[in-house]
Amino acid sequence: MAVVRPTPADPTPGLRAAAGESGDQRAMPPELGPDSIAVLSGPTFMYSDPCGDVPPGSIGGLVHLDTRLLSGWVLTVNGEQLLVLRAETIDHYSAQYVLTNPAQSGLPPDSLGMRRLRYVGDGFHERVEMVSFRPEPVRLELRLAVGADFADLFEVKSGVRDRSAEITRNHAQDGSELCFTYARGDFAAETRVCCSRPADRVEGDDLVWDITLHRREEWYVDLHVPLPPGMGVVEPVRGDIADVFHRRADDPVRRWAIGRAVLRSDNQALERTIRKSRDDLAALRLDLEVKGQRIMLPGAGLPWFLSVFGRDTLITAYQTLVAGPALAKGALLALARLQGDTCDDFTDEEPGKILHEVRSGELTRTGMKPYGPYYGSADATQLWLVLLSEYWRWTGDDETVRFLRGHALAALNWIDRYGDRDGDGYVEYATRSPEGLGNQCWRDSPDGVCFADGRIPVLPIATSDLQGYTYDAKLRLAELADGPLADPDLARRLRADAEALYERFNRDFWIDARGGFYAAGLDGDKNPIDSKTSNMGHLLWSGIVPPERAGTVVRQLMGGDMFSGWGIRTLSWDDRLYNALGYHLGTVWPHDNSLAALGMARYGYRAEANRVSLALLEAAEQFGHRLPEAMSGFPRERLLFAIPYPTACSPQAWAAGTPLALVRAMLNLNPVDGRLVLDPDIPQEIGRIAAERVRAFGRCWEVEAVGQTGHVRLAEC
Repeated sequence: MAVVRPTPADPTPGLRAAAGESGDQRAMPPELGPDSIAVLSGPTFMYSDPCGDVPPGSIGGLVHLDTRLLSGWVLTVNGEQLLVLRAETIDHYSAQYVLTNPAQSGLPPDSLGMRRLRYVGDGFHERVEMVSFRPEPVRLELRLAVGADFADLFEVKSGVRDRSAEITRNHAQDGSELCFTYARGDFAAETRVCCSRPADRVEGDDLVWDITLHRREEWYVDLHVPLPPGMGVVEPVRGDIADVFHRRADDPVRRWAIGRAVLRSDNQALERTIRKSRDDLAALRLDLEVKGQRIMLPGAGLPWFLSVFGRDTLITAYQTLVAGPALAKGALLALARLQGDTCDDFTDEEPGKILHEVRSGELTRTGMKPYGPYYGSADATQLWLVLLSEYWRWTGDDETVRFLRGHALAALNWIDRYGDRDGDGYVEYATRSPEGLGNQCWRDSPDGVCFADGRIPVLPIATSDLQGYTYDAKLRLAELADGPLADPDLARRLRADAEALYERFNRDFWIDARGGFYAAGLDGDKNPIDSKTSNMGHLLWSGIVPPERAGTVVRQLMGGDMFSGWGIRTLSWDDRLYNALGYHLGTVWPHDNSLAALGMARYGYRAEANRVSLALLEAAEQFGHRLPEAMSGFPRERLLFAIPYPTACSPQAWAAGTPLALVRAMLNLNPVDGRLVLDPDIPQEIGRIAAERVRAFGRCWEVEAVGQTGHVRLAEC
């Protein structure tokens, strides 16, 4: 096999992120600022500044199914932008912006009270309200400047192609509607802005109202942008905008939340964090139909990843099984439906492989990008098997496991035939696509896998986490083969394979230097990649670490070079490329830490697991009880407060799932032979934890614990 040898100065297509896709998200147009506000529902979001405006040229706008339908949305009074008094989200799909006017000729400051109410549901809805506080009549020009560039979401991050010559405008002459249409090949999109109160005139792409307001007279206009249906569109909230904001309208999210597990604790911050996680996971839900069955699964994150993913979706579903099995079942069925069945170099598809992500924007639809779907993930296939097993352990759902039997065997075949590219017993990756991801593990930025001295490894690469997942997947599939799949010969073969991988891995990946640790991976020449990384936490989670080495691994993860005080860094600060702001080079990722905490609890290192959990929960308090995708790796004792990674997704699914995984680690709650088993070690700072409507084996359970005592009992659903 040819070996690709990229260098940091001249990376090959085989070791780089795809055109601004996964990995470091820094190459993008200007941000809207730290107070930016997003409303979202399924694969749709509106991202604006605190005025509610989307300045042209920013990353903001109304995005639906990976296409930006609104790229400009700026409200002015007498030609000047408004001042923000306060702006907040109400629900994940709604926001309120309270505004007033600056000083203007003939209009003193604060003469107007203005409000924008906005929600995403069966379309994008906005109401603009104003009231005058002047004693005399006031004549105003209210202008809404609208732009529609139909950019693919990939372009929004990196640079938008000018489509203006291909966009057709068909605005209504009576001021009731703006209409923009765009078509290229098989791709077409339309943006219509409908007005309840027709504008007095249309100037270019601007709606203009000439308004006279008497003292305390109120005026409003409702604006509506219809949205086309498509994959992942959830059942939307519908109704008059006032009813939506006062929660009088039917809300499918609230209906969905009924019956989900509820957590209570002496620690109010923990309660609020869990509640925020529940709301964020509801916001990120995608709605799919698989073989006539409607299913839900979590999209990955706002703003760049509101789509079906492999790795992110599977880990999120695993983290949240303690709250109910619906998302896990949805993820399993949806990803099985899209499982690879052929070899395709452009999309990195192979038979049995679970996808990396799906997109539906123009660049994908016209074949310029490989995301329809793209399969450049070397771990999603194993994680799918891990989730299948964990779902079965929590539900005892033999029928679904048998239904997915063919998909499970295809996944196993991918691991052994295609994942192990050179027959050495390890799963490796190397893209075949000119648009593919170079790193196809969770550390998928271009330099996310590196040597301690900063060198970039040659391809193909076998990272340590892939081997841990493979080991766990084979043992779990053996358990299913002994159970609902009724194939004892397969079970014996899988356990023998796992044992051989265990011995081989612990021989080849262990490095005695620097106190002893596991290499980040093996490069294309089978050299150990000697960087010290948080991947070791994943190895504890998968169970591939021998008990006699677990203590050494835990000490490495909790050492000063790895533990920032807010969590475990992705890379040791002793390594050359360490950067507190590097995407995978020293940041702290909540989901990464949640797997480490579960792994530490698995091996009995409860105090260390609790230390990680408390650090993350304390960090969540600083971000409105919502953990971001990643935090900077600056030491806590020096900066005193947590710093978010500059372009972190928020909300992000596996960050939202992290608090649930941390609670599970504290409780050490596991399904065993049709019952829930509890072995708590609750930190004093948390106090009592109680959970209701925990679903397992088709029944509801109540869980309560404090310190190292607790109980589980059946309850009414």
